[in-house]
Amino acid sequence: MARSEHTAPTVAVRLDYADRPAAIAEVASHVAAAGGTVRTLSTVRRWTDAEAGPLVEIELEIEGLPDERVTEILDELPNLRGCRKTKSLDKVFGKRLIVIGGGAQIAQAVLGAVSEADRHNLRGEKISVDTIPLVGEENLASAVRAVADLDRARALLLAGSIMGGDITRAVQEIQALGIPVISLNMVGTVTDVADLVVTDPVQAGTMAVMGIADTAKFDFARQKGRRY
Repeated sequence: MARSEHTAPTVAVRLDYADRPAAIAEVASHVAAAGGTVRTLSTVRRWTDAEAGPLVEIELEIEGLPDERVTEILDELPNLRGCRKTKSLDKVFGKRLIVIGGGAQIAQAVLGAVSEADRHNLRGEKISVDTIPLVGEENLASAVRAVADLDRARALLLAGSIMGGDITRAVQEIQALGIPVISLNMVGTVTDVADLVVTDPVQAGTMAVMGIADTAKFDFARQKGRRY
């Protein structure tokens, strides 16, 4: 099952909260008691107010509750100092394509990905492209595994000249979590396990975006094991 099939609409809010050890636990348990689920939570900043004392700004996305109900239940928290709704990241930056590999190959792959994302975003999609140029098996394998921890990551494109060993094992691990992997045609065993192998980096970036776009008729499952 693709990772996108697990997602559901969320309500995003930012809280100014008393900076206490139990702050995050209090917020999460209060949301759960009301029937909601905290899907993402992050600490944006910490500061000290002259009157309120130490404060922390928390951003969270809540699933399972309507917009008006979210602010209503959060206003009940005794240590809340401020609450305001914001836009969830999936509505602002949308689905993410992650591109990892060597600098020269990445530049061309991202060119194709960004050009294709622009085409779909003009139709109402929200697709962003994130990239990091890396060398070395350990660095690359760690980066591949970390894709599973990235919010809104929908696919991984590997743009390099040689990848195998632990990188291949990392690819199989994130595929098991529902993240498709597109690879350039390169030396190494990564191409043996990738969902799709493409020789031209610009085309690889283009096809990777097509695979996660709702406005494109391109299915990674039907391309499994294909080489172009």
